[in-house]
Amino acid sequence: MSESQSFFKSTSYDFEQEVLTRFRVLVEILPNECEIHRETWDSRTVICLDFQNCPYSLEIVKENVSILLNVMERFGLAKSIIFRDGNHLRAWRNLVKN
Repeated sequence: MSESQSFFKSTSYDFEQEVLTRFRVLVEILPNECEIHRETWDSRTVICLDFQNCPYSLEIVKENVSILLNVMERFGLAKSIIFRDGNHLRAWRNLVKN
């Protein structure tokens, strides 16, 4: 199947997974064990980083949140990011424009 044909057979889920994979590649501070997905909160879409499998990395990544927010803005992924440890919400950061 040619590249253009496979593009048309892709779903929005496939596209989202590709963008999240590229996000992970550009944000080198994220450990491989950190799960990344998007969630809906009210009418907003947020990026969720789940550190359940790597809780030791949570504080390090939070300290470098500007890197995450820059890449999120570049891809237009979301305006907010959630830091989780399993079902526990540990932090929330918003993309703020000056």
